[in-house]
Amino acid sequence: MRDAAAADFMLGRMNSTASPYRIITVCTGNICRSPMAEFMLADSLRAAGLAEHVLVDSAGTTSYEVGRPIDPRAARVLAAHGLRARTHVARQFEAAWYGERELILALDVDHYGHLREQAPLGAAEKVRLLREFDPAVAHLDHLDQGIEDPWFGDQSDFETTWRLIAASVPGIIAHVRRELATLGLAVDA
Repeated sequence: MRDAAAADFMLGRMNSTASPYRIITVCTGNICRSPMAEFMLADSLRAAGLAEHVLVDSAGTTSYEVGRPIDPRAARVLAAHGLRARTHVARQFEAAWYGERELILALDVDHYGHLREQAPLGAAEKVRLLREFDPAVAHLDHLDQGIEDPWFGDQSDFETTWRLIAASVPGIIAHVRRELATLGLAVDA
């Protein structure tokens, strides 16, 4: 099982200027969907050999859960797949991050709308729905690409959230490879 050292490594990279490409995943309170997506994406980037080039973190659109750990049900699903999230602490998205992130992944349509509405001039195009990268739903309207909040449900809702995020990860990895190539970083597929 991956431990806190890997998460600490990724958090440490947040303050590094050596990380040319930054991604943030965003949901409502930053205790369910967005930290799941953060840890899943960071793990997949490591497996793809991209971790030294990409930083992934997460936040919420609200301050409801700031300072709290990941929801235990989300942590259980991650742990069942070999990922630990015990270092996660919820935080709220900050406006400065529009300029510090290359890709802002909203987990549901309300986050997408809020983030695009609040984006400074020229930054709205950085905001994408996470499931835009899932080939099974990429052709659908944004209203059909959201991931509902599992917080209101039971453990099975968190497992569904895992599956929906996981289906998008390969598309995000491919997108990141293309973006890194435009920065002059040749990263083998």
